[in-house]
Amino acid sequence: MRSHITDNNQKNSDESDNNQVAYSSEKIRFGMKLYPETLDMVDAAYRKDCCTSRSAFIEKAIRFYCGYLNTQDHTAIEYLAPQLATIIDGYIKGSEQHLSRAIFKLAVEVGAQTHILAAINDIEDTTLFKLREMVTDEVRRINGIINFESAVRFQREE
Repeated sequence: MRSHITDNNQKNSDESDNNQVAYSSEKIRFGMKLYPETLDMVDAAYRKDCCTSRSAFIEKAIRFYCGYLNTQDHTAIEYLAPQLATIIDGYIKGSEQHLSRAIFKLAVEVGAQTHILAAINDIEDTTLFKLREMVTDEVRRINGIINFESAVRFQREE
């Protein structure tokens, strides 16, 4: 037998739950059978999710699962795919801008160091060519992770 809950206290507690989406001012009471293990899971989880009651948690879980099932529908995928693409594109563009700024700053620092070293040292063209080959091979070998201490040890060995 179905009956409508019209108790104001029940309505107020449901409205105060920020996670709850209200579709109607009245709820329908119905019987439900659950395995004891399932009810134990509900009891353990509903307070963690800031739900006010088992019913609120179960309703939220049902809505979540129905939303999940709706994503299996081609209509939902056609809607979600462009939305997700737009969001991901925004994240990528933001990351790209941060990386570009960081690489620019690094290039300025390396350029300044290069000019300082060129002004201090008189290096022959053949030595410079060999150095560039050696460093290129080293950077490939170490995957671009340059370690200053290793470079100092290498230079002291020769």
